[in-house]
Amino acid sequence: QAGVCLHITSLPGPYGIGEIGQSAFEFITAMNEMQLGVWQFLPTGPTAYGDSPYQPLSTFAGNELLIDIRDLIAKGLLEKDEAQELAALPRDYVDYGALIPIKNRLLRLAAGRFEERASSPLKAACDTFVADNDEPWLKDYALYRILKTQHGERPWPEWAPKYVHRDPEAMSELEASADTQIADIKVIQFLFFEQWGRMRDYANDHGVRLFGDMPICIALDSADAWAHPEILRIDEDGRPEAVAGVPPDYFSEDGQLWGNPLYDWDAHARSNYRWWVERLSASASLADMVRIDHFRGFEAYWSV
Repeated sequence: QAGVCLHITSLPGPYGIGEIGQSAFEFITAMNEMQLGVWQFLPTGPTAYGDSPYQPLSTFAGNELLIDIRDLIAKGLLEKDEAQELAALPRDYVDYGALIPIKNRLLRLAAGRFEERASSPLKAACDTFVADNDEPWLKDYALYRILKTQHGERPWPEWAPKYVHRDPEAMSELEASADTQIADIKVIQFLFFEQWGRMRDYANDHGVRLFGDMPICIALDSADAWAHPEILRIDEDGRPEAVAGVPPDYFSEDGQLWGNPLYDWDAHARSNYRWWVERLSASASLADMVRIDHFRGFEAYWSV
């Protein structure tokens, strides 16, 4: 069996970045014609500083930048002329600095129109998605993204202490004051997973298996670390007691300092590894096979 690794962002397309829409379907068709049976890609979580797929803001959420604009136009959530700013972006590379503010504005515009313009089946599917994912991760992710924006996109340990420590009163006030923003983020996440599901079905129908990628470590600046600090070796203010890295080897004569917080494996054991089960289940919902990056870290890891 043969396959190819191509991250979604590298697909061709008219709107500044590779997307999980028409270009992805065309790539799958081409793979089928070339008798390539596996499409491997990098992690698909939302990216932050440095735009690295290996430092996502959530291990469960989808990268909003990959949502297909042409599909939103077809659904009536956007007008074609509204996407002209994206169409003016470079075709041969992703200019993240220019792309991010434009695309985020368009996604918020589409989400704000969802209740009014979306079809009844699509709204019903969105309601089901939110009901299934709200408590496990979706609500926390929405709150995290809102607070991160309110704090100038700084990492959560640098936020106001009441939000660092998730003070119940402060969190309730935020939910009440930002209810529209929260709803929009949930709709945008639904649009990502709805499009992804159709792409995966098309791939499977055309003999192509999707091969995902899951980094063993998570970023300190992530919704997961903020909402569940108990799974990591960090203090109540979000400071790691040690971080991940690797020693000098053939590839790097002075080693590597990744900076990711380490897991509190005793805490995971007490929960019967529930978070890991949920994480692997989420990865399996996106892909037919999943590569765990630095898998050996389950058996032995370096603490710096």
